[in-house]
Amino acid sequence: MLFRSDAAAKAAIIASIAFGAEVLDTDVHREGITGISAADISSAHELGYIVKLLAIVEERDGRIGARVHPTMVPMQHPLASVRESFNAIFIEGEATGEVMLYGRGAGGFPTASAVLGDVIDAAKNLRSGSRGATIGTLVRREILPIAEVRSQYYLEVEAADRPGVLAAIADTFGRHGVSIESMQQRGIGEGARLIFVTHGAREADLRATVEDLRSTDVVQRVGSVIRVLGADE
Repeated sequence: MLFRSDAAAKAAIIASIAFGAEVLDTDVHREGITGISAADISSAHELGYIVKLLAIVEERDGRIGARVHPTMVPMQHPLASVRESFNAIFIEGEATGEVMLYGRGAGGFPTASAVLGDVIDAAKNLRSGSRGATIGTLVRREILPIAEVRSQYYLEVEAADRPGVLAAIADTFGRHGVSIESMQQRGIGEGARLIFVTHGAREADLRATVEDLRSTDVVQRVGSVIRVLGADE
């Protein structure tokens, strides 16, 4: 379902500035937080992650990727500590390494300060006859489809706890080229829950894995699927 969001608009603006490309909010893949449960948040904590709604923009092979979705962020990552009315932009560059810009994104004084600064810049530009700072002419670039995006993934699978089940599930992952980084089992018997975290995989391959798992006799249900922020992408 396509819906407009503030985060998607921000992702489009950041992508345009970062890569000099014309990126519209309709180019941004977006998913909300309605599918995230208290159990998902608890499982994330146990695995060492915080669930955050992230806007992610990237350039891969000349194409621009822009997406907004819930993401499991490692607790030691700088973005994990961003809370309340604060916003942050985390930048990774070949020359600069990692840089984070952090500050309040809401509230009367922060908003008024930002708006007043823009008004003053506009007034100065009008008076001097200039157009102010510019990133040049934006060019339309190919948008990276979400199916081609690489990420790590968290999957919750409910399956019967009996011999051969784990092997059958692992075989399903393997057939689609999705490698498992870790697995934990919660509970025993018919209601066992298996928690998987994958290595980096294509979205299309992960989706195919999930569809295959849902049609597998030994799997009772595939629960939450959440992307994981990690270096293995």
